[in-house]
Amino acid sequence: MKKLSWKPWLFVLAAQAAVAFAAYGQAQSPDDLVKSTSEEVLGVIRQTHDRQKLQQLAEQKVVPHFDFERMTQLAVGRAWREATPDQQRQLQEQFRELLVRTYTNALAAGTHGNAKVQMKAGGTKGSDKSETVVHTQAVEPGRAPIAIDYYMEQKPDGWKVYDVTVDSVSLVTNYRGQFAGTVSQSGIDGLIKTLSDKNKGQS
Repeated sequence: MKKLSWKPWLFVLAAQAAVAFAAYGQAQSPDDLVKSTSEEVLGVIRQTHDRQKLQQLAEQKVVPHFDFERMTQLAVGRAWREATPDQQRQLQEQFRELLVRTYTNALAAGTHGNAKVQMKAGGTKGSDKSETVVHTQAVEPGRAPIAIDYYMEQKPDGWKVYDVTVDSVSLVTNYRGQFAGTVSQSGIDGLIKTLSDKNKGQS
C-alpha cells in the first residue's frame, strides 16, 4: 500500500492552501485567495522562526478552517463508535494538537524552499452541493509537481477541510492504519496515550 510522506515544505503548502479554499464562495477567486494567504504566511516565516509565534499563526490562520471532529472520526475509524464521549473528546484534542504541532514544526524548520501552489481545473461537488473537492498541485524547482486535493464540506460557518490527499494518498487514511494498530494492541485509551506522548515529544 502506498504511504503518505508528509515532507515539511509540502505540509506547509497544504495547510496554506486549505486556508484559502475555506473562503470558497466569497467574491475573491480561489487563485487570488491562495496567493494572498500564501504570501501572508510566508511573510511571517521570513521574519521569524520562533515556535510560539508560528504556533499562534497556525491557530489563527489554519485551525479554524479544518473540521477536526470529522477528521478524527474518519482517522479513528470503527473504534470511534466504541469510544465514550470523553474518549472522543480526548482523541479529537490530541489529534488536533498533533496536526498543529506538525505544521508549526514545519514552519519553524523553514524547509519548504521556493514551492508554490497552483490551481487545477475540475472541482467536483456532491449531489447536495454541500461537499466539494478542490484540485491543486505543489510545484518546487527541481521537483516533479505533486497533486494535492482538498475534500471539503460546507458548514454554517463556511467551508471546512476534512481530508487532504497527496498524490492520491489520503492523510486521514494514512493515520487510520496507524491508529488501528495501536487500538488493536492497547485499546482506545492506549491510542490517546500514544498521541499525548507524541505531542509532548514534539514540544
